[in-house]
Amino acid sequence: MQKVMNSRGPRGNTRPPTRRDTRRPGAGPRRVPPQVPLHPTELFTQRLLLVLSGDRPLHWFARHAAHQAFDDLLWLVERRALLPGAGPRPTVHGIGHFEPAPGSYEVFARIAVGPRLHALAFRLALGEDQRWRCTAVELGGRPPRDTAGSSG
Repeated sequence: MQKVMNSRGPRGNTRPPTRRDTRRPGAGPRRVPPQVPLHPTELFTQRLLLVLSGDRPLHWFARHAAHQAFDDLLWLVERRALLPGAGPRPTVHGIGHFEPAPGSYEVFARIAVGPRLHALAFRLALGEDQRWRCTAVELGGRPPRDTAGSSG
């Protein structure tokens, strides 16, 4: 009588004969590191950059704005402040913030469009509904509205 060999080899396992590791490939579920929520300053920097670069429409940001921030952003978008055109996309090169009081942040970010760096500054306030809202926006150190009275 002829002995039938197991297709798994003489020892009945699937590992190569030179392998000493007992773990099986693909044995467990793939572990995905937990998502760390973004800090409000990082989240709002990304949101503002999406609007200023033309990737999102201005009205998309409306629910995240309060006080004069929407008007500030409208002024900047109308002047196409960070629209790259056919050039490179705007990228964030650094974010910093100062907390003058609990529930408020003064935020500054360096935005690069190709070789040029732009300064983005904005203010965040925590509302009574415990949601962060942008209350003011400046780009390039200039106030968003013409205070000198020049025609626009």
